Amino acid sequence: MAQQDAAPDGGGELHEIVSAVSRGAPEYRQCPHPMYAALREQDPVCRLAPPHGIETYLITRYDDARDALSDPRFSKNMHGAIDTYHAVYGSFFDALDDNVLFSDPPRHTRLRRVLRSAFTPRRVEQMRPRITAIAEDILRECRRAGTVDLMASFAFPLPVAVLCELMGIPQEDRPEILEQFAEVTRSRFDPSRKAQLKAAEERLQHRLERLISDTRAQPSDSFLSDLLQAEERLEDPELVASLWVLFFAGHKTTAYQIGNCVLNLLLRPDQAALLRADPALVPRAVEEMLRFEGSVETSTFRYAARDAEIRGTAIPEGSLVQIALSSANRDPEKFDLPDELDVTREGLQGTHLGFGHGTHYCLGAPLARLELEIALATLLREFPDMELADPPGTGRAWLKGPVPAFRGLEHLRLVLEPPRPGADPGESSLASVASGR
Repeated sequence: MAQQDAAPDGGGELHEIVSAVSRGAPEYRQCPHPMYAALREQDPVCRLAPPHGIETYLITRYDDARDALSDPRFSKNMHGAIDTYHAVYGSFFDALDDNVLFSDPPRHTRLRRVLRSAFTPRRVEQMRPRITAIAEDILRECRRAGTVDLMASFAFPLPVAVLCELMGIPQEDRPEILEQFAEVTRSRFDPSRKAQLKAAEERLQHRLERLISDTRAQPSDSFLSDLLQAEERLEDPELVASLWVLFFAGHKTTAYQIGNCVLNLLLRPDQAALLRADPALVPRAVEEMLRFEGSVETSTFRYAARDAEIRGTAIPEGSLVQIALSSANRDPEKFDLPDELDVTREGLQGTHLGFGHGTHYCLGAPLARLELEIALATLLREFPDMELADPPGTGRAWLKGPVPAFRGLEHLRLVLEPPRPGADPGESSLASVASGR
């Protein structure tokens, strides 16, 4: 097996581990799995002391996590605890965050019922040829560079382009709208940019309102156009908030997951070889990598709407509840050899918690699965010899920060077509020209 990135051993006193997790310590963010293993054993419903000061409980075992994800005592209604929400995430523009992700039934049920029409398996499958073409076009540009940062060159551009297609954003309007999305994202977790954030969110809101108005005037075959013509329709503010959350959550989760998949395959050449030899394994491999190194490390905002108890630990009303999906997906009581990546592992779809569980199961899961399958299959086909540009033992640029919402890489440098041993250095480029690539 290839050498893997160095990771802390998870040892030490329990209070040291809890402290590291509470403050998002660098050693925890670099590789959280040993610490999660210790918490599963010693303190599976752990009381944290995060910087925002809100009493918070972290759930790390699979059975508890699965139950908590569908437990009505743990609310996602942002308005039910707005001061807590702002303490954790900052004073955001509530018009954008008032969406399906941060709501409870019956409002959540209504919003989800309308939105899910975009993500039916049939509709998503119809997008396969277009997504494949987008992936091939992006990789054609990557080939010219030779050595690339996969995150910036492929992992992010692919889901962004797919979402633009889904929303029906005209090609000529995409640079403006994408820059506005990016400006909001850049400012959201930086307290020093509070004024810029408010202005950026207002600009984005107005731009999305104009997109809705334009689409209403000139219907297309886009998801947005379908929503505007549906029998059960959303109000314009609900449409704006829905477009925002679909874009923000839909592109980051998929982009980081592409990076996680590629890194873990290249660190384990035996697993990559299995997929190159049998591409039919790719869908199964995607499910395994969602389990093994999912891009959503912990669940989104939840709080105890009333007093609760899990595994003998009391969770007072008003407390935050974090569900460590990455920990649950490596629970040895649920999965055999959970710390080993096995792309031939069976029976994972509907079992791992990479897309959540229950009422808030990821709305875009069918589209994300398809994008991941196409991304991996296309990369392995086009660049079968790709390798890490940095040595396997090099510390990776994992996302940092005290709230581990995403598990992903800031950068992933790859050599797409490394010279073969003993080959003429110009051979691969000549071959590419000869093949028309």
